[in-house]
Amino acid sequence: MEERIYKIVSSKKAQRKVGFIVLALLIFAVGMIPTKIVLAKMLPGKSANTFSIYVDTATNSTIKQTKEVSECVSQIMQQEEAVKNIEIFLGQGAPLDYAGLVKGSAFKSLKNQAELVVNLTDKHERDEPSYMMVHRLRPVVQSKCESLYKGTKIKFVEMPSGPPTFATIVVNLYGKDSLLLRKLSHTVEQSLKETEGLVDVDVMQDDVFTKYEIIPNVEKIINSNLSVDQVSKILYMAFKGSVVATKNSVHQQDQIPIFVSLDAKTRTLEKPSKEDLELKLSRLKLLNKRGVMVPVREVVNIVETVADPTIFKKNMRNMVSVTAECDLVSQVYPLMDAREIMIKKLKKDFEVTRLTGASTYMFDLALVEKKSGEKVLVRWDGEMKVSLDTFRDLGGAFISALVLMFLLMVVYYKSFALSGIVLVGSFLSIIGVIIGHYITDFIFLHFITGVHFYLTATSLIGFISLMGISARSSLLLIDFTKSLIESGIEKNRAIAIATATRAKPILLTAVAIILGSLLLATDPIFGGLGIALIFGSMASTAVSLFYIPVLMAKAEAICPQNGAIVCEEGEGINKEHMDVSEIPPEVHHGNPIK
Repeated sequence: MEERIYKIVSSKKAQRKVGFIVLALLIFAVGMIPTKIVLAKMLPGKSANTFSIYVDTATNSTIKQTKEVSECVSQIMQQEEAVKNIEIFLGQGAPLDYAGLVKGSAFKSLKNQAELVVNLTDKHERDEPSYMMVHRLRPVVQSKCESLYKGTKIKFVEMPSGPPTFATIVVNLYGKDSLLLRKLSHTVEQSLKETEGLVDVDVMQDDVFTKYEIIPNVEKIINSNLSVDQVSKILYMAFKGSVVATKNSVHQQDQIPIFVSLDAKTRTLEKPSKEDLELKLSRLKLLNKRGVMVPVREVVNIVETVADPTIFKKNMRNMVSVTAECDLVSQVYPLMDAREIMIKKLKKDFEVTRLTGASTYMFDLALVEKKSGEKVLVRWDGEMKVSLDTFRDLGGAFISALVLMFLLMVVYYKSFALSGIVLVGSFLSIIGVIIGHYITDFIFLHFITGVHFYLTATSLIGFISLMGISARSSLLLIDFTKSLIESGIEKNRAIAIATATRAKPILLTAVAIILGSLLLATDPIFGGLGIALIFGSMASTAVSLFYIPVLMAKAEAICPQNGAIVCEEGEGINKEHMDVSEIPPEVHHGNPIK
């Protein structure tokens, strides 16, 4: 080892060769991220023992229609061997869980809403993880059950592996004109549907539908010798039902209401049209004070109107949200594609401005309608924003750590060159981190799970933690080399001796990290941390033993500044002609030196 390192540091050609190899590997590794050879994601998929299915039928749907869609989903899920049982919550959400904490499932109370909780066998007893099951069953369920009634949306909700968010990708539209926001939301929805990798696209707003209001005509009611109360009661009885009496019971403190209504077939219209409603009302007759049967249709007015949708506000501004989930892909890359598709579609009717200021979020868009001049803000949110914020914060932490390390080394060595050597050695462990993720991704994709292994937030945490280990190796070599030079050994020979002597503890440290991280690498969430530590340690060790000596050979600051010894190549005391007794014991630590 000593002779090999000595040949490298003594030859400028060999130094350039090592420097070229390191530079090529760095460019190759870093280039894997923008070229999508190594994919980045906030956190990988998590295999859980349960997942939920949200069913949203059209806003004017009945509870019967919602139940029919839910039973369709349940029948498909019951055919799976891994499914233990299914709970169906009609007209309400399931009891609050981790995923539903921010998704608003606890607020579900409408007849067009339902939630199915699918409980699976233990994840250690089945080969297929839950996220692969969802990936396989989603298109089957949606194709068979969404077609039952127009406007039905079925979404699969998995337990998140990280912080829960409203959805993976959320596009919030802010503006004053509600009709413009509704029109714009459909354009955004279509853009997300055309983006590869995005599923469960949904617009968080009520459907606009036609409804008929039955208003009693007081003047006609009086002229027909009827009362308004009579007409109101028969209308409630015909469509909803009403309480006609109460019953007392010794087993219950309160009175039990007796509820009377027409049967389901009689209450339901054959077709949702004004003519059918008029026909039904004409069949309902009331006995007036003169004993004459009066059709209800003669004493009411039917007014056709449009249902008022719910208005959503955030920060005192009207808002419409469009959500989407990612199907086994990172949310970063579909976001880029969806944004470009969206801009192309919006340019026809809007002036589009990309917002990049410090007061705005990344990827936001400012829209101005060409006809009316109405302004709309398109703001991205959801897990995508959490991912960007996390990677930004981790990147900031990494840069801060580098700067602090550099300043500490400058104080210690009083040299920018030596501090830079330590810094370079710490940073170059990124080569192993990225290449290690590429190797692991290839193995997982082709031989194990068939799913990509992503560069995640935990991977960056592992990279940051490697900086201290890499810096320690560089410090060992620099300090030992300086001690040898001060003892009279020629610079290049001192570098070779220091590297060969410290190679064993550096290698043992790397082996300890690798063995300790093997179990961590199998974890579905912290696997990126384990892979970063394993391959980053390998790269850090190689850099410390072969590239750091080259940098030290070029650094004049490693030589003593007192002028007692001339630190030039070929000068100083050659260790081959030295007696062992001339070298202080603390330098060679009792190792035999020829």
